[in-house]
Amino acid sequence: MLLAIDIGNTNIVIGGIRDDEIVFKARIATDRLKTSDQYGVEIKNMLEAFGIVREDVSDCIISSVVPPVFNSVNTGVIKVIGKQPMVVGPGLKIGLNVHTDIPSQVGSDLIVTAVAALAEYPAPLLLIDMGTATTVQVIEPTNVFIGGLILPGVMVSLDSLSNRTAQLPGISLEMPKHIVGKDTADCMRSGVMYGTAAMLDGIIDRISQELGHSFTVVATGGLAQFITPICNHDIILEKELLLKGLNIIYKKNKR
Repeated sequence: MLLAIDIGNTNIVIGGIRDDEIVFKARIATDRLKTSDQYGVEIKNMLEAFGIVREDVSDCIISSVVPPVFNSVNTGVIKVIGKQPMVVGPGLKIGLNVHTDIPSQVGSDLIVTAVAALAEYPAPLLLIDMGTATTVQVIEPTNVFIGGLILPGVMVSLDSLSNRTAQLPGISLEMPKHIVGKDTADCMRSGVMYGTAAMLDGIIDRISQELGHSFTVVATGGLAQFITPICNHDIILEKELLLKGLNIIYKKNKR
């Protein structure tokens, strides 16, 4: 079984993949203060919770957008499985042509999700990833990544609204009953969720106008399931692009 790990700003996604099938998926909180021993224990406990023993893990691949956490997780994994993980970065074959001014600045999570999306959908492709930040990637025919946009994430916007206003409370993210809210909590939910949906619809329209053609639009990330149903555009929801992409990249570069 391949152990696939993506280190994000809020959560670390851990998945087990056997014969291209995701057999388990879990999340642990990203904590810059944890040591490699602490991450090792958390990963070991997570594997055991799904009935996975050390001998079941044949190899590991890691992508990370949090450099201060990467070394601790990487070392923790080595302590648990006794193998050096493959790391997504320069030098790996990915099957994607990155045509940006500074290719090295493109986050590994964006690369991984783009690789997975291209394996299932034809370019031109707009790929929306809704996590701590909301990102939009533009992929043209012949698998050319030309750039994109980075926006505040849904929860970042919601937390900022609560933290910077005296009378607005912290609220959970749920579907509002109506677009016009009748109480403070529903007004906040409606503003953040329908506002994000309208923003994405507008961005899709503007990118299509600028580049002169339409796109297949795919969304992923933990918050995409809340926003895509209320967008006007047809957006395909793919929950497992990160793990699928890590599996594809691993197979392209398997030792």
